[in-house]
Amino acid sequence: MAKSFDAELAALESLRSADPSESEAPLRKALAHKNNFLVAKAAKLAVEHNHRTLIPELVAAFHRFLNDGAKTDPQCWAKNAAIKALSDFEYQEEDVFLAGMKTLQLEGSWGGTTDTAGTLRGLSAMALVQCRGLSNTQVLMHLLPLFADRELPVKVNAARAVEQIGTDAAALLLRLRAELASGEAELLGACYSGVLRLEGASAIPWAARFMHPANPDDASAEAAFALAETRSEEAFHLLRAAWKQTRDPDFRGALLSAIALTRQPSAYDFLLEEVADGSRTAREALENSAPPAELLDRLRALRASSA
Repeated sequence: MAKSFDAELAALESLRSADPSESEAPLRKALAHKNNFLVAKAAKLAVEHNHRTLIPELVAAFHRFLNDGAKTDPQCWAKNAAIKALSDFEYQEEDVFLAGMKTLQLEGSWGGTTDTAGTLRGLSAMALVQCRGLSNTQVLMHLLPLFADRELPVKVNAARAVEQIGTDAAALLLRLRAELASGEAELLGACYSGVLRLEGASAIPWAARFMHPANPDDASAEAAFALAETRSEEAFHLLRAAWKQTRDPDFRGALLSAIALTRQPSAYDFLLEEVADGSRTAREALENSAPPAELLDRLRALRASSA
């Protein structure tokens, strides 16, 4: 049995370098296999070879492995790969993605059970956004329950999927979730970033309210990095103001990193002044931000003059 599996896996791997015209038939056969690992490999190769003709087989594989998934598809390998492939092919029938979003798969783990379908729900949420047969309002209604999912990555992907809708309603939903201010920092950060990307510079003052320099937390750092993504002079000034106000050493370090990521000339000048005053944290923030060569030259000159 193991020998047969090894041979089938090797045959699949050999298709990676095969001409697409020669890989379609063996991939169609592989997608009907009972082994979830082999099906996952075949789904990925179907995308690499752009075999859109295999969409029916991908849909069938997904539904086949929904049944008794803990036994037939441990870790959801086949279902994840099928959904990813269908998304890459811009598949438009929403039923398969809605099914993925609702899937729970409890598998035995040390001391109990673990839901292994979190990635599947997140991938399905992101894929649902591209279904043009649904209105934006319908997509939002389907995504909304995922904000209450037990798994953090699912909630984060729900926020990112909402952002992809790109409407005023999507921005308002992200604002509302951020204003609730409860939950994991990564989720709140996805909401801050999503609003900033959807609304632009007008949302910068709103996002800055979540930094809380007097009593910072992980969400404060997420807000700082979301502001940095705007790469604006206004964001730099707000980040610098927060840096001056806070006494928390970890948050000060996060703010210096965010300031570097704004890539504003004034931000670089500020950080170089801090380096000249002996701030190792400012120097590391600059070095870790992939700065332009000219700035690296200025950093080296500063280090040489202080040696």
